[in-house]
Amino acid sequence: MTKIEPDPATGAWRKELGHRLVEGENVLAALPVDLDASLRFGQGWLVVTNRRLLGRMPGAEPWSEWTLTSGLSLQLAEQSGVGTVELGNGERLLARWHYTLAHQREAQRLVQRFGQQVESLAHGTPLPAPERACERCDLPLEPDEEECPRCTPEPESTSPSTWTLLRLWRFARPYRWQLLAGFLLTLGSTGATLVPPYLTMPLMDEVLIPYQNGKPIEPEVVALYLAGLLGAALVAWLLGWARTYILALVSERIGADLRTTTYEHLLKLSLEYFGGKRTGDLMARIGSETDRINIFLSLHLLDFATDVLMIAMTALILFSINPWLALVTLLPLPFIAWLIHIVRERLRTGFEKVDRVWSEVTNVLADTIPGIRVVKAFAQEKREAQRFRDANRHNLAVNDRLNRTWSLFSPTVSLLTEVGLLVVWGFGIWLIAKDQITVGVLTAFLAYIGRFYTRLDSMSRIVSVTQKAAAGAKRIFDILDHVSSVPEPAQPVPMPEVKGRIDVRNVRFRYGHREVLKGVSLSIAPGEMIGLVGHSGSGKSTLVNLICRFYDVTEGSIRVDGTDIRSVAVADFRRHIGLVLQEPFLFFGTIAENIAYGKPDATREEIIAAARAAHAHEFIMRLPHGYDSLVGERGQGLSGGERQRISIARALLIDPRILILDEATSSVDTETEKEIQKALDNLVQGRTTIAIAHRLSTLRRADRLVVMDRGEIVEVGPHDELMARKGAYWRLYEAQARNVDHESPLPEPGSWEKDGAARAA
Repeated sequence: MTKIEPDPATGAWRKELGHRLVEGENVLAALPVDLDASLRFGQGWLVVTNRRLLGRMPGAEPWSEWTLTSGLSLQLAEQSGVGTVELGNGERLLARWHYTLAHQREAQRLVQRFGQQVESLAHGTPLPAPERACERCDLPLEPDEEECPRCTPEPESTSPSTWTLLRLWRFARPYRWQLLAGFLLTLGSTGATLVPPYLTMPLMDEVLIPYQNGKPIEPEVVALYLAGLLGAALVAWLLGWARTYILALVSERIGADLRTTTYEHLLKLSLEYFGGKRTGDLMARIGSETDRINIFLSLHLLDFATDVLMIAMTALILFSINPWLALVTLLPLPFIAWLIHIVRERLRTGFEKVDRVWSEVTNVLADTIPGIRVVKAFAQEKREAQRFRDANRHNLAVNDRLNRTWSLFSPTVSLLTEVGLLVVWGFGIWLIAKDQITVGVLTAFLAYIGRFYTRLDSMSRIVSVTQKAAAGAKRIFDILDHVSSVPEPAQPVPMPEVKGRIDVRNVRFRYGHREVLKGVSLSIAPGEMIGLVGHSGSGKSTLVNLICRFYDVTEGSIRVDGTDIRSVAVADFRRHIGLVLQEPFLFFGTIAENIAYGKPDATREEIIAAARAAHAHEFIMRLPHGYDSLVGERGQGLSGGERQRISIARALLIDPRILILDEATSSVDTETEKEIQKALDNLVQGRTTIAIAHRLSTLRRADRLVVMDRGEIVEVGPHDELMARKGAYWRLYEAQARNVDHESPLPEPGSWEKDGAARAA
């Protein structure tokens, strides 16, 4: 196995604790405590041994310790994304540690091991010390654990089963008649390949052996048998070619349908799903996993069916020739079947681990290649190369463990088949000596056995590719089985003509356990421009995402022109929304294709008109090929302002009734901002507009400003009115006007007028 270098940041705990451990004391579990009592980040540890509980808070030098007794208890709690471990003795709280939920699995293990050890000590049977530690983080591992729970992502569901492959029938069903034809052709070609060994019996007993005894050879008889051998070979070739071609075509179509269905389903999932996934992992699933399934269907499944038919038909022929010799031939079968069962159980989980580790490699590529400019700007080439090297080593280590199992299985099957062949030789010679069979019968038996054992060995090897395909199918169905958190309505209501009135009614929303919006209510009139302001994390973008229905509200409702947006088909609703983001995303393609992304059938005149309104026509015409100029991936080759104006033109072209501007001018210079602002003035004409901006000066044209803090609306009104109040908005505006770094959270609503009056005085 490839040695993986320990992580010095996490392996340091053992060095710190090493001199504190007494003789015979062993570490059972450890938890990184990465939050101090004030919930600031730091590095501490909580360790349970077979005798004590030891803990060190982040930033604290001394270690605290408690001897394990039956009166101690350790409990887990979680609130607002923070985990807490509390130590008590039944009467009072002794200590408390905080950690981020990234370490939840280690916390659960530590509490479990603590409880087991306390109970074991009470009964006088302490737990044995862990025999191994993780090569990366040095944390103790259980005897039955192959991978560290801290360094290995938690599996999404149960281990893959071969039965998962049966779910592919939904994709194979449209091609069932071609599959039936392929099966019949396989049956015919397999039968044709079994004819030659049968013809060796009369060739030996009626031609060759009589010739050795002095009887002349009859050319007509020999020609007849040879013609039968040639005919069987030609029929087997023709049927084999036809079945291979038909089944290859079918498997390619099944694979293509599988990729298309998976991708289409992926596009229907909400942003919540993508927030917890890596791009490289999803690309690997749709790409390499479907290719693996496709290869299995086109090659290995066909070979498996041929092997099964060959073994079954050969066994029938052998029993028809001589039952006793046939029984001896089948002696290795129970041992091989037992081996297959044992190995299949190990391969079943092994290949899913391989897939998961391989996705780590692709994730590094998916992170680094799109961000290559940042990598080079900060001179982090060596660091990224090391990340890839570590992921590759991890992949190699997992594959080595799997290959150790597989490398022993395959030669063992070959050995059993060779032993079986020797037994048949010995038993056959004994039967010939007893005049119970002829030499021709033994020769035919040996010819059939050669094919029988070859197919048996081939079928045993297919166990590996079958488990690979099952693991791939499981990862594909993990996507297909995922239900979007923004579901389509069962009976969608037709979207009425949109005028642009938006009513947000007592909306609450949670990200996991964290409540982001707390009873937000807001009414926006058709054609009104609303500015959302507030500190980062106040809930502005979340509210916009809910209005776009990228997420669904936890409580309350959002209505457009009186219709609940959850009752309308998602595509019908979003067709009326134009979105301009802080970081505009452009696809690889021409300028015209990017502008027409929301309306692919737009004419060139419509595209140019949208570009003119967005103040983009002039710089587009200065490009070498004008509107047909290629845009690099993510808009490479264009400035930030140019990309933004193209995104504004894209929004203008679909003529939305509702417009969302999310920090549309925050990442450009002042001159470019003026150009973009002119484009935005054209864009907001007659549309209901919701604009998010940190530069409050850009929102002076807004009809009303909505100030948000900690998931609540705290002020609403025009700019002048809010400035006159000298409340929350006035404080934000004054801070920006003085160019003060104002990062502290807004005060409680009741304290703003008082504080503002004090400052005014």
